[in-house]
Amino acid sequence: MMFDLLKTVEYGGCSAKIAADVLEQLLDNLNISRSANILVGNDTCDDAAVYKINEHQAIIFTTDFFPPVCSDAYTFGQIAAANAMSDVYAMGGQVLMALNLIMFPSKDIPLEILSEILRGGQDKVTEAGAFIVGGHTIDDPIPKYGLAVVGLIDPEQIITNATAHKGDALILTKPLGIGTISAGHRLNLTQTEHYEQSLALMKQLNKDACQVMKKYQVKTATDITGFGLLGHAIKLAKASQVTINIDADKVPFIDGAMELVEQGCIPGASFRNQKYVEADDSKHYINLQNASYEKRMLLYDAQTSGGMLMCVEQGKVSDILRELREFYPTTAVIGEVNA
Repeated sequence: MMFDLLKTVEYGGCSAKIAADVLEQLLDNLNISRSANILVGNDTCDDAAVYKINEHQAIIFTTDFFPPVCSDAYTFGQIAAANAMSDVYAMGGQVLMALNLIMFPSKDIPLEILSEILRGGQDKVTEAGAFIVGGHTIDDPIPKYGLAVVGLIDPEQIITNATAHKGDALILTKPLGIGTISAGHRLNLTQTEHYEQSLALMKQLNKDACQVMKKYQVKTATDITGFGLLGHAIKLAKASQVTINIDADKVPFIDGAMELVEQGCIPGASFRNQKYVEADDSKHYINLQNASYEKRMLLYDAQTSGGMLMCVEQGKVSDILRELREFYPTTAVIGEVNA
């Protein structure tokens, strides 16, 4: 059954996130409980929480859901599931199981569409070698789908956003521009092959990137989603108390994204991310080189199920690039970490 899910939303995918600066203010006002067993919590705005069970095992716990990012229900389910599991991979973990999170207008959209969304999520979780073990469903005017995900990791092998060091190379695994390409698609400005490229990138798991990071004992990484490359880079820089140097000429972009920005096709989420990045308490964490206005707007672009940004010791860069490019061909060194 055909049903265009994009007709139900204004903002889809990770573009629907609340702005980063608003979230930070909200969290500052909460009295959050502490425990020695919580190895990664809210303090560093990391990708997922980690709770220590014993000396050799810790649980990774995360959740992510959003409104449709594409028209097709099955593809939406795949993308939402891949995006939710990405947080576990960003921490270096193995995905164990997940719960479906479903908001759906059961009287307005045929239930066959919901079935296709769930089938897409199920197939992507199966691809990850994990299991969907239940979920929760509510009736809601705007459809939304995602997962609550549980992963497993050795406490000594956790990858966080708080351990970057001066001299580390910055490696990005997927090209930017998903939000811009999606906005262009809504306006009939995006070429079909470019839109198909963006869908393929969003469906691609970050599992292989995780395996490469673990093999080479990478300690610092984050996945790039709704706050854009610069938004997530600043969160990493703040957590690690470093400055991030990025050369915009070295950042890979999806085919067609730059042309759309040059035409003025810039999603609203990019401006929200720009406000956060350029705020007085954030902007000194980032140094940009060769960043035209158009490139800056793509560095702010909200990604859905984006790639990994990892901080890598210089002596490991060549080997890691070679292996990552087998799975993510546009993987590139885009800068370095400074004091």
